[in-house]
Amino acid sequence: MLNAEIKSDVLKELVEIVGTIVDEVKINMDEDGLSLKAVDPAHVAMVDLTLKSDGFESYEANETELGLNLNKIEQFLKLSGPSDIIKIVHEEEENRLTMNVRNITQKMPLLDTAGMTDPNVPSLDLPINLRIKGEHLLNGVKASENISDHISITVTTDGFEIFSEEDENEVEMSLGEDELEELNANEEVRSLFALDYFSDMVKCVSKDTILDIEMGADYPIKIQFDFADDNGNVRYLLAPRIEST
Repeated sequence: MLNAEIKSDVLKELVEIVGTIVDEVKINMDEDGLSLKAVDPAHVAMVDLTLKSDGFESYEANETELGLNLNKIEQFLKLSGPSDIIKIVHEEEENRLTMNVRNITQKMPLLDTAGMTDPNVPSLDLPINLRIKGEHLLNGVKASENISDHISITVTTDGFEIFSEEDENEVEMSLGEDELEELNANEEVRSLFALDYFSDMVKCVSKDTILDIEMGADYPIKIQFDFADDNGNVRYLLAPRIEST
């Protein structure tokens, strides 16, 4: 059972965050809120998301699983403004979701969750962790987009660098320790990542968002941030591109 109301901009952000990884997802609901874990079809990227009940305008739910088509929800949300309230009801007998905004109501069938497993989040003890403003990360990614299809990220004991090159073109964004919110690094590490995945993961953050990043040399990078007035939390994992020798 689910009977809830949520601000349109919060639901839009949630759909965008998860939609960078998958088009269809299983959401686990209980009285405390919702949670989900999903891996992209290529098994390159993963998202682990939670949204507390306080992130909703009103919320009542029992423990249940909902299989959702994110594209359909995204299309419905285009009918709403940022401050609109979306009413969501799970019709259990009909196995469908009803969504309402203003005088518009849409009913959509739920997906079968039998084949949707919750992926295990790998336990990674990564040597580097830092905190960075979204503005810096967005600028570095944007600068790289016209250069190559991959970026390298290097963290040293005194700074952070995004670098991209292709043929004779290259771009670099460097930040000193004083330009980061926090830096804990006892060694230098460098990893290469697919730019399209990395760009999709960070495009939904605002310039003022503080992101927590953990990484190691040729290990998956972990990107974590809050949303919905700190009632929601997102953790992305992205596998590195291993350079051929």
